[in-house]
Amino acid sequence: MANKIFAYIDHFGGQVLPASWEAVGVARSLADQLGSGVTAVVLGHEVEGIANQSIEYGADQVLLGDDPELKDYRPELFAGTLSHLAAEAEVLILPTTSRTRELAGMVAVDLETGMAPDVISFEIDGDAILATRPIYAGKLLTKVVCREKRPQIITLRTRAFPKPEPESDRSGEVVRVEVVIGEVVTEVTGYKPSEAGVSLTDAAIIVSGGRGVSNNPKLTPPNEITDEKEQEIWRAQQGFALVRDLAETLGAAMGASRAAVDAGYIPYALQVGQTGKVVSPDLYVACGISGAIQHLAGMRTSKMIVAINRDSEAPIFKLARFGVAGDLFDIVPALTRALKERLGK
Repeated sequence: MANKIFAYIDHFGGQVLPASWEAVGVARSLADQLGSGVTAVVLGHEVEGIANQSIEYGADQVLLGDDPELKDYRPELFAGTLSHLAAEAEVLILPTTSRTRELAGMVAVDLETGMAPDVISFEIDGDAILATRPIYAGKLLTKVVCREKRPQIITLRTRAFPKPEPESDRSGEVVRVEVVIGEVVTEVTGYKPSEAGVSLTDAAIIVSGGRGVSNNPKLTPPNEITDEKEQEIWRAQQGFALVRDLAETLGAAMGASRAAVDAGYIPYALQVGQTGKVVSPDLYVACGISGAIQHLAGMRTSKMIVAINRDSEAPIFKLARFGVAGDLFDIVPALTRALKERLGK
């Protein structure tokens, strides 16, 4: 049985991103329908353990490119090797991460084929895959297909598909492959950790704050803060402290709207939206977020949305399953206290 369905395994620091196992699960499902097999591609240095994990999660074969040159992600090396390997595939499936967005595009150019990004569902049409993805800031869904070119390259929206359960007794083949070393212009000088906390893209629960977190009239900034913008940021910091407390109580990730990021309240790494992180948690709590189209595009596929906003006409309420029209500075602390009592914290 030919293994024509490929799944790319993204990892960092020796840890596989959970979305990679979702990609293997989708590859397994498609392969079973098409009568094919699943080949996982693992690139890196000292990553044989990840190759073995890939078999447990559903791969029949693993192409392992293990080389000191691949210790750090550098797009030229990874794209060159992946393009060489995937040239024999019918379908190449990647999780959506900051690295794979770049990698998938480069491989598509190398192999002169098409790419369907941010896919949320599939169906089989002959020997082609119809992939459904959101367009127009998530307001519409479109089906895309690549009939002539191969491989069909697909990136998955994180948490849009179930993560398979590993089976320790599965067997498969690990094949070591040569790494394609070409011209490299990228240099990795080091890593700087982002703000600690639960990963936004992997989180089952997200609590986000918007520009409204700075609108607490009851707060008086310290006398030494006289600049109006600095006073606004100080108020926002107090508001985000409430958001953070609720997130920590729920074991959730903390997010923010673009308006809050642009205003300097919170780091860009926490932005949810079309130009930030696209998320699909089980629960999304929006605090002081009006619901601009850009933000809704990044979280509208959340399974349950709870909105807390003073403005009862805010667009976010049209998308929310539950809405509380009121002052977040009263509601969020009360909700946090009630949850801590219920959860015994």
